Amino acid sequence: MPRAPRERVTHVSARTAVWYLRIVACLNLFAAVSLSFREQVRHHNHGDFYTPYLLTAGFSSAAFAVFMSVMMNRHKRAAWIANTILSGLLLIALLLSLVEHPGVRSHWFNWATLGVLLVFQTALVLGRDEFRAKGDPANPRLAGGVLVGGGLVTLLAGTGLLSLTAAGRGATLGDRVEYVIYRAITLNSEGSQFFEVAVPRWIDITVNVLSVGVLVLVTYALFRAPKGKEYLSHEDETRLRGLLERHGARDSLGYFALRRDKSVIFSPSGKAAVTYRVVGGVSLASGDPIGDVEAWPGAIEKWLEQAREHAWTPAVTGASEEAGVVYARHGLDALELGDEAIVEVADFSLEGRSMRGVRQAHNRVRRAGYTVSVRRHADIAEAEMDTLMVDADRWRDGGTERGWSMALGRLGDPDDGQCVMLECKDADGELRALLSFVPWGEQGLSLDLMRRDRDSDNGLMEFMVIELLQQARSIGVERVSLNFAVFRAVFERGGKLGAGPFLRAWRSVLVFFSRWWQIESLYRANAKYRPQWEPRYVLFERSRDLPRIALANACVEGFISQPRLPALPRGRRRAAVQVERAPERELQHVA
Repeated sequence: MPRAPRERVTHVSARTAVWYLRIVACLNLFAAVSLSFREQVRHHNHGDFYTPYLLTAGFSSAAFAVFMSVMMNRHKRAAWIANTILSGLLLIALLLSLVEHPGVRSHWFNWATLGVLLVFQTALVLGRDEFRAKGDPANPRLAGGVLVGGGLVTLLAGTGLLSLTAAGRGATLGDRVEYVIYRAITLNSEGSQFFEVAVPRWIDITVNVLSVGVLVLVTYALFRAPKGKEYLSHEDETRLRGLLERHGARDSLGYFALRRDKSVIFSPSGKAAVTYRVVGGVSLASGDPIGDVEAWPGAIEKWLEQAREHAWTPAVTGASEEAGVVYARHGLDALELGDEAIVEVADFSLEGRSMRGVRQAHNRVRRAGYTVSVRRHADIAEAEMDTLMVDADRWRDGGTERGWSMALGRLGDPDDGQCVMLECKDADGELRALLSFVPWGEQGLSLDLMRRDRDSDNGLMEFMVIELLQQARSIGVERVSLNFAVFRAVFERGGKLGAGPFLRAWRSVLVFFSRWWQIESLYRANAKYRPQWEPRYVLFERSRDLPRIALANACVEGFISQPRLPALPRGRRRAAVQVERAPERELQHVA
């Protein structure tokens, strides 16, 4: 949709201000590494000369200009205020000097600086409506603390290094402090007038680089986006469960919206909702919106409006094709992430040559004496569920709980009574493996948790899945969603005759990384059941945001840092009992 004339002026003005800061950052960086250009900048920073806003040779000033441009590009209101005030003060000082001092008026460079300042200030004023993103209210206090602490560290380090040189030993403490402060701002060759011996250049660079680090931290602290950690309240969860009761059969990932480390935003009508989590400035939604499809646009618009308000990068992971089309109408682009394996119970059979290997593995485990029981969580006694949770924790592979978009993140909560538990026992009646599934409407299940004893026989998971498919109708289940296979199409098509060189190369890369992450093995583990493959997509606004979105996904899925579920003191009987009885054990499944 074309912009109105006023909106076009506002947008162009805002972009002008951002590009000015980018150009100044490049000039500052060039001046920091180029002696001749640095001398020119130094010459025009003294006496009767005025340089344009933020044009000062040095890594610190370059870093500051870069961060300012980044924050302005994210439409931060605080960055707009800071630039408006600082450039405005410089403009006023220049105007007063031009009026009062003939020497200042005689230099054409000052008039050029005046023109640049007027253009920048005008761009800020005309583009002010573009900068609406809010920051965290605690940012100023945090930035002040970082500035004081980092400034003291830089000052102490610089003064200490200077004291080891001939120039420093011959100067007072005040002179050394003055010199360090000066060098923290610029790399200009002129030093303190009290120094008779030249200061080594490496000290100048060290102090300036330290100041760059402080500036980076201070700027980040000052302009960082709000954390967005308003997790699901009891009321939010109740409303979501109501939507899932009416529309839960639409999306196999719908029940995972009830994770308690997610936030939720509802449509104005309350008939739809988007669940998300803010990680590293990315508002990451998962799966499809919950609720009535006709109300999805209202929820999506509110979610996007909130993201713009707080300068969050909007993204969706694991969306279906239907949801991707709706999101695309709101300006999001799509990239296929992989495929979800869905097995229709009525179509599943162990007969046929293609199922021979699966059939033989199933028979082998059954002959070894293993049995599987299938029941709803609500049918499991509290004491028995506690025992199952202990075993699940003990069998977990590593200390990180992985999974977010297709994992509930808890086990044994009374509100999850419709979840289905599969318990596999050996010939001696000892529990060896667990599978837990969440509801997918009234007649479907989605895989949530897989745990097994590492000392048990291989093939237990496949045996349990087949037993579930064979017993599914006894609990009213007609379809089962299994694991998600990332880049499944690449493995399938890349290994076929006639695959192109790019596809084969991409498949080789994925096979290589499968040594550390279960990429290819998950695909092959799902393919043996001959499922229907349902594509899932990652949605984004701009292609340049994909690295940030990938990093946010890695964080929430547990590959980089473990997501911690918040403690919700909501009077949950089982949670309270477990905390009292087992305080020494990490209860990561208890919300």
